[in-house]
Amino acid sequence: MSRNHATPQDRSDHALERLIFFSDAVFAIAITLLVIDLRPPHIDRNLGTAAFLQALIDMAPNFYGFFVSFWVIAAFWAGHHRAFALSGHYAPTLIMPNLALLCAIVFMPFTTAFMASYTGATVPTVLYNLSLLVTAILNMRLIRVATSPPVLADHADRATVMLTRSRGWGVALGTVCALILSFFNARYSETTLLTIPLWLRLSAARTRRQLAREGIAV
Repeated sequence: MSRNHATPQDRSDHALERLIFFSDAVFAIAITLLVIDLRPPHIDRNLGTAAFLQALIDMAPNFYGFFVSFWVIAAFWAGHHRAFALSGHYAPTLIMPNLALLCAIVFMPFTTAFMASYTGATVPTVLYNLSLLVTAILNMRLIRVATSPPVLADHADRATVMLTRSRGWGVALGTVCALILSFFNARYSETTLLTIPLWLRLSAARTRRQLAREGIAV
């Protein structure tokens, strides 16, 4: 009886799937670890409603850090997802850039907890924003590798590739703004991360103009 043997291309695609599954698991673990710092406050139940409300107010920095970091990690995962949706072939050059990004991602729960524990302090806030910037740079590097030959899928078009790459700049620019502000006003620097959607739109608009000059419809 003849046996079916996997072709090199089949093995290549399987390796790519394993890399994506592993990455998704690491993103999921990192984003879940963020909630560990949200420990219920210990309050004497006889103190009344005001004490409970005050305890929740005192945890505001922890809540803020959790939600900001949750959506930042989610943005990095979305970029990873978009990039690998355009990938069709495995290459060893994916391993180190992908691991470097995941290393930065799993470091984020620590920097989030550190910043939330010392709200308004310069060093924890700078460390948080610096780690985000490093993550953004590693993310752009990985996206470029994942959307370039020999990894790039045969069906991927230039417009989609360029727009996918441009999104990485949105996160990076928003993080740069937060990092700069953290040296002058650490307490409010994280609000600058809310500009990331604006930078994403500006970056995408710039890419669309470039594609239009090349005669490529988007």
